[in-house]
Amino acid sequence: MYLIVPAVILLFLLFSAIRILNEYERGVVFTLGRYTGTRGPGVIVILPLVQRMVKMDLRTVVLDVPTQDVISRDNVSVRVSAVVYFRIVDPARAVIQVANRVEATSQLAQTTLRSVLGQHELDEILSQREKLNLDIQQILDHATDAWGIKVATVEIKHVDLNENMIRAIARQAEAERTRRAKIIHAEGEKQAAAMLVEAAQALGTEPRAMQLRYLQTLSDISSERTSTVCFHCRST
Repeated sequence: MYLIVPAVILLFLLFSAIRILNEYERGVVFTLGRYTGTRGPGVIVILPLVQRMVKMDLRTVVLDVPTQDVISRDNVSVRVSAVVYFRIVDPARAVIQVANRVEATSQLAQTTLRSVLGQHELDEILSQREKLNLDIQQILDHATDAWGIKVATVEIKHVDLNENMIRAIARQAEAERTRRAKIIHAEGEKQAAAMLVEAAQALGTEPRAMQLRYLQTLSDISSERTSTVCFHCRST
């Protein structure tokens, strides 16, 4: 009976000392409170009551950034949401340097999103998403490097505008289409005028050509039965 109790305690300590880590996991080991290394994957042994291990997941984390109210550089209010993809590249720093890595990255992503988009006008926010995604990603990656975190991608998901701004953008687009139509029409008139000048110069050099053109015009007019044409021919 006296031998059973120590044996049970020994087996308990033995089993509690053995840890198994998956391929995507690492164990940050502390010995008497001091960091002594990162271990894994596979089977590792931890000294009970002396060492403590914090398990870290190295897989990519998808972080949904809540919708943020942003004031653009041209004083337009928009609501923007985004998604951030990050992973832990240094488990030791991710444990030692930051208390809650996911919450810290989320708060940093929200402030960075508002800061970066606030420096651009609405047209740039709507048309240059790839550039803005890259700018936000680089800022986040630099800031989270001290935490052992690598921000791989940032994607702006939605840019929501109020109804008044949507109507204003529609009016702006309609005005732009009208402007382009007028420019195209004016360009056509300019080209037609240039061709008419060339035709007049060609007809002016040959009187018989002018006479033929005159007869062609009469022929075109005579095809309309609703018109009566009177002309006088003078013999020379």
